[in-house]
Amino acid sequence: MAKQIALIPAYEPTEQLVSLAKHLKETGFSVVVVDDGSGEDYRPVFEAAGEFGVVIRHETNWGKGRALKTGIAYISGQFPEDAVIVTLDADGQHSVADAAAVCAAAAEKPDGLVLGCRTFDKAVPARSRFGNKLTRVVYRAATGTFVSDTQTGLRAFGSALVPLMLTIEGERYEYEMNVLLVCAEQKVPISEVTIKTIYYDNNSGSHFSTVKDSFRVYREILKFAASSLIGFITDYSAYALLVLLTGGLGTAVSIPLSNVAARVISASVNYSINKRLVFKNRDSVVKTGVQYFSLAALILLGNTLILSALVTKLGMNRYAAKIITEIIFFTLSWVVQRFVIFKKKPAEKSAENRRMKMAGMQIEK
Repeated sequence: MAKQIALIPAYEPTEQLVSLAKHLKETGFSVVVVDDGSGEDYRPVFEAAGEFGVVIRHETNWGKGRALKTGIAYISGQFPEDAVIVTLDADGQHSVADAAAVCAAAAEKPDGLVLGCRTFDKAVPARSRFGNKLTRVVYRAATGTFVSDTQTGLRAFGSALVPLMLTIEGERYEYEMNVLLVCAEQKVPISEVTIKTIYYDNNSGSHFSTVKDSFRVYREILKFAASSLIGFITDYSAYALLVLLTGGLGTAVSIPLSNVAARVISASVNYSINKRLVFKNRDSVVKTGVQYFSLAALILLGNTLILSALVTKLGMNRYAAKIITEIIFFTLSWVVQRFVIFKKKPAEKSAENRRMKMAGMQIEK
């Protein structure tokens, strides 16, 4: 049976961490805890947890994503290549029995990611139910993959995925969402195991900031949305102006002509913003430009056909029809640009992540 390693990132934990580490060790797990800059006041808790495993220390609080990658980097150099890693939250939300079940599933699927997913009944705090539902919808729209619990911290994977996990961007809570996005992009199988829903004191021990950390989770999509909004304003303004100028040509000519001209103008603006600011892509302008404008041409064709049908066949207001059409093609455009045109190659991951991997192996233990 593959070696099972429990990785626990912890920031200002309670005694729940000690109990969890003890139970994990008694069950046969090797335990690795990452103190993410909790400070001297929490040293006794980590010293007690250290009786049951290895404690790696960050001098400052770098975030959950960095703590996870520090632990994964340490594990990759200290344990067998066929080990199975399971990540758990330090606040007692995950039972050892569920960790073992998720690990067993990952051992059977060494090339996949296994999620321990909650059922989201009334035991789950309202903000957690709402947040998970929102990210579930966004994630499915972005990747076409259904995951019932996008925010679960109980995840298991084999050593084959360690290199990928270390190159995924994200320092704080956004890292876990990025893992799901990249796994979908790289065609890594994602499976689920149903787990118990455990909360202590309505999840008061969570360090997740609803506003700040939610922004980090959705930041990439929000940047794309902002770029698309700029493109939409450009497109819609040009469309409205051209409709007025070409109104005398008749609806059958005015609508498609105005739409095509407006799309060409807005596509040029949108391409520049997405390449330089949203996806920060370094591929040649020729390569990405050809792909982008091919996509734009296909979207333009579909956009024009649907827009014309809504106006001429269904009699819909031409301005309202434009808005509906843009909403339909927004999601399609994001998916293709994120995962095809401006896709990041493993060799092009940020220098910061490479430095972080090295730092993770040198942190004081």
